[in-house]
Amino acid sequence: MKKSDRQKIFDKYGGRCAYCGCELQKGWHVDEIEPVRRGFEYIKDAKGNSIWENGKWLTKKNMRHPERLNIENQNPSCASCNINKHSESLEQFRKNIAAYMKHLNEVSIQYKIAKRYGLIQETGIGVEFYFETLNEESV
Repeated sequence: MKKSDRQKIFDKYGGRCAYCGCELQKGWHVDEIEPVRRGFEYIKDAKGNSIWENGKWLTKKNMRHPERLNIENQNPSCASCNINKHSESLEQFRKNIAAYMKHLNEVSIQYKIAKRYGLIQETGIGVEFYFETLNEESV
């Protein structure tokens, strides 16, 4: 990616993560809004067996939806949001975040105690991404 394109993506939301709105720090990520799924395949011989060579399995990279690699489909993201989003759609990412509360209430003793002592108050609001809160004039 060209440095100028990366800067355009950074500037989309004023140097803030498109998802949580935090100020982007060194090492921020570029996220594809509609995912580009990257992966690899094992290289196989004529019999269909994976090939082991020089102490490793031979692989080749593959990518689904390379046409999505464009600035319009890319958002600036903090590392935490990008890693948690994985290659999910925005709606799946939203559902995953919403499920965190249920999970915390089920398994985290520390969370339940903090809530019981009034240190945490659950709001029940829906997950809204930072970029969704902005109007056209503010970006």
